Amino acid sequence: MKKNMLPKPKVLIFDVNETLLDLESMRASVGKALNDRNELLPLWFTTMLHNSLVTTVTGEYQDFGKIGVASLMMVAKNNGIELTGEEAKEAIVTPLLSLPPHPDVVPAMQDLKKQGFKIVSLTNSSNHGVKTQFENAGLTDFFESRYSIEDIKIYKPDLRAYEWVLKQLNIKPEEALMVAAHGWDIAGAKEAGLQAAFVARPGKALYPLAQRPDYIVDDIGQLADILRSQ
Repeated sequence: MKKNMLPKPKVLIFDVNETLLDLESMRASVGKALNDRNELLPLWFTTMLHNSLVTTVTGEYQDFGKIGVASLMMVAKNNGIELTGEEAKEAIVTPLLSLPPHPDVVPAMQDLKKQGFKIVSLTNSSNHGVKTQFENAGLTDFFESRYSIEDIKIYKPDLRAYEWVLKQLNIKPEEALMVAAHGWDIAGAKEAGLQAAFVARPGKALYPLAQRPDYIVDDIGQLADILRSQ
């Protein structure tokens, strides 16, 4: 859905996990670690995001992978499940690094590259993590650069994360389009002055109290079609 006529962005900035990569493939490993409670996967992911913001607010930075392991242990404890740190790590690390892309991603990225867009990623994952994810998912060649908050130790959606990547790209906020499947990421990007496109993946919703995104699409192919018409 196109809300209004906007200037064509100079750079497309993509979130990675759930926006490009399908987290559902982790359901089996995380569910197994949680005594086959597969339905707890979304709770684990949101707990991980919550705790990443805690580290930003307190100034005590922790690696996203370590936060993921700690968060899984918290979910296990809160649900009466015994889980060691090593078991939590085993359930997360390998599956997270080998997530497949959503079916729409590769064709849409090919389309966007043909349209001439500069495409980069901005993720809360580590530099090594996203490099490995892109290699395993076959996405490396679509991106001119990969940016990780690891370099500044400030997690999205803190506005400083978006301001930092804009500085690296040497562009104005309105010249960038943030593409994400998370309402919190869209909220941060809009407050930082970027254009924003929300990819409405199953189970994802916008934050009602935040600014509305400029585009709402069912998949990235729809976004490519919209940008082509600008």
